[in-house]
Amino acid sequence: MNKAIVLGVGPVDGLGGQLAVRFSASGHHVFVAGRTQASLDELSSVIEGSGGRATAVVTDATEELSIVNLLEAVDSEKGALTLAIYNAGNNTPGRIIEMDADYFESSWRVLCFGGFLFGREALRRMQGSGGTLLFTGASASMRGRAGFAAFNSGKSALRILAQAMAKEYGPDGIHVGHVVIDGPIGGEKIRKAFPEYAEKLGDAGMISINGIVDAFDYLYRQPRNAWSFEVDVRTSIEEW
Repeated sequence: MNKAIVLGVGPVDGLGGQLAVRFSASGHHVFVAGRTQASLDELSSVIEGSGGRATAVVTDATEELSIVNLLEAVDSEKGALTLAIYNAGNNTPGRIIEMDADYFESSWRVLCFGGFLFGREALRRMQGSGGTLLFTGASASMRGRAGFAAFNSGKSALRILAQAMAKEYGPDGIHVGHVVIDGPIGGEKIRKAFPEYAEKLGDAGMISINGIVDAFDYLYRQPRNAWSFEVDVRTSIEEW
C-alpha cells in the first residue's frame, strides 16, 4: 500500500480532512497530521470506518523535530511514500505599523518555514523512487493586500519555495506542485466561525472543497511528460 501524508488537518469537513479522505479512498495509507489530537482521531475513525487506513500524528509544523518525527512515523510503516501535502496555514491580518515582530515571524514560520521543513523531509524520502509533493496556496500567494502583510508575505514565500523545489527535484522524478485557492472555502471552518458571512456568500460564493481536492488529485495523477506546477481554483463570481 502506498503512503500519503496530509499535514494541516482540522475538521473532517475541511480541506485537510477531505484530502485525506480522497486519497485514502484511492488506496493510500494516509498519515493525518495536525496540532489537535481529537480532530485527528475523528478523521482517522471516519477513514477506517470506510475501509481505509489512517494513522494520526500530532505535529507542530514550525518545529523541526516534530516534522522529523512525523516522517519517521511514516518510515516505520510498509509502502512507498508517493504523496505529501503541506496544507498548514493561519489567518494573520493586521496593519504593518501596529504589528509585533513576533506576530509577523510566527505567521512566516507556519506558512513558509514549516513548508521548508516538511518539503525537505519528504524530498529526502522520495529521492530515487519519485513522488508528488503539493502545497496549498491562496490569493495571498499571488498578490499583496492591505491589512494582510504577514499572511501575504508567508504565502508568497511558500509559492516561490515550492517553485524552487519543483525545478531542483523535477529531474529526479519528484513532482512538486502548488494549488492556489483564490477565495473562501465552503467548509466547516467558515460556517462555524463566520456563519453570517458564509450565509451572505452562499454556495455560489464559496469554493467547493471537493473541487479543490479534484485539483490536488489532478496534479497527483499527471504523467511525468505532462506535469503542471500550479493550478488555481476559484468560483465563477470571484473577482481576480
